[in-house]
Amino acid sequence: MIFKFRLPGYVLAAAAVFVPSICAQQDPRAVQTPGPQISVDGYTYTQRALFQRNIGGPDDMTTPFPPHKIIGNIYYVGARSLASFLVVTPQGNILINSAYERNIPLILKSVEQLGFKLSDTKILLGSHAHADHQEGDALFKQLTGAQVMAMAEDVPALENMKPGGKPHPIDKVLHDGDEVTLGGSTLVAHLTPGHTRGCTTWTMKVEEAGKTYNVVIICSLGVNPGFKLVNNADVPQIADEFTRAFETMRSLPCDVPLGSHPGMYNMEEKYAKLEKGGPNPFIDPVGYKTEIDIDEAMFHAVLDQQRKAASGNAGSPDATH
Repeated sequence: MIFKFRLPGYVLAAAAVFVPSICAQQDPRAVQTPGPQISVDGYTYTQRALFQRNIGGPDDMTTPFPPHKIIGNIYYVGARSLASFLVVTPQGNILINSAYERNIPLILKSVEQLGFKLSDTKILLGSHAHADHQEGDALFKQLTGAQVMAMAEDVPALENMKPGGKPHPIDKVLHDGDEVTLGGSTLVAHLTPGHTRGCTTWTMKVEEAGKTYNVVIICSLGVNPGFKLVNNADVPQIADEFTRAFETMRSLPCDVPLGSHPGMYNMEEKYAKLEKGGPNPFIDPVGYKTEIDIDEAMFHAVLDQQRKAASGNAGSPDATH
């Protein structure tokens, strides 16, 4: 299947070849089992249920969601289960998450529906080095000339991400605490490792109706099915990295929580409230805390289960479900 789409001066064809997300490359048996179970604020979650909440159904990662203003100069231009955000400034725009390469036409259409031009994008950022969030970087840069910036710890994984053989562009390497500024808007890169080595949570301040709000775009704190927290040969200290991420996340002031997957901040439910008027539903500091509580509780449940299994004391399956 070939997508053909046009920008001024361009007619490009992008092959829609299915390349599984790194985050979805799990042990199939692990994905089929519910995994550990936790309870937070009276609700019960399994590891598999949280994973499915994020990735959605088979088509949700490539099905457009109505583009919309979130708050201030931040807009949603992504799919039903893969978030892409547009930060609009007088000197050009910033896109966060190019998603799959085959999602570029979707993002293009969403940007245009909002009255903006994709070609005005000057900077491309990402949440983490998984294909479903940053595979489209090379094509996006080809279309727009945007400067691609990435957290240092994710650079090796990104350089191995070459859809159609295209080298992954990285114009600037970022480090924890670095600022990205354009047209009066500043995003701060926070290293929140675990889900990937360079998982990047972005924060910025926006103004709306005379008030200033703290926005946090959560990278991901999820421990996907099949992910090894114990005896991880590639990253032996992976559990410590997750712990660092939770500490960082809890230190960030947040009025408006967003995330690399819309399910992380209940986008569909909040979007449905927009047309009813009233307070902006995306202002949800309690929801931010709840998401961290859920992810941290699941992290400890998975870690405990894997430690018991590694020591030969896993017990029966019913002991953790």
